[in-house]
Amino acid sequence: MGAISLTKETFQNHVQSGVTLVDFWAPWCGPCRVQLPIVEELADEMKGQATIAKVNVDNDPELAMQFGIMSIPALLLFKDGKLVDKMVGINQKHVLKEKILELNGN
Repeated sequence: MGAISLTKETFQNHVQSGVTLVDFWAPWCGPCRVQLPIVEELADEMKGQATIAKVNVDNDPELAMQFGIMSIPALLLFKDGKLVDKMVGINQKHVLKEKILELNGN
């Protein structure tokens, strides 16, 4: 299944409850192309424990501006609609997984 693609119209519905990791990326961004498969794998592994999503900043620049994203890839972690962590650059899967499990109380 992989990560869910979000737009400004669907963003709030997906981050409002539970733990959600959102990858802000663009197709022309080299580091984003490294991060995206990690995020996709994480989506499959964390199914039922967290929502893993992605936002193409070229298609939805308003969302990137709303969260002050200046560099990509940027990964934002939400818990029940509140932004709790912001990471810029490539992040390894085990680091992201640990952060999600911690937010879930595991």
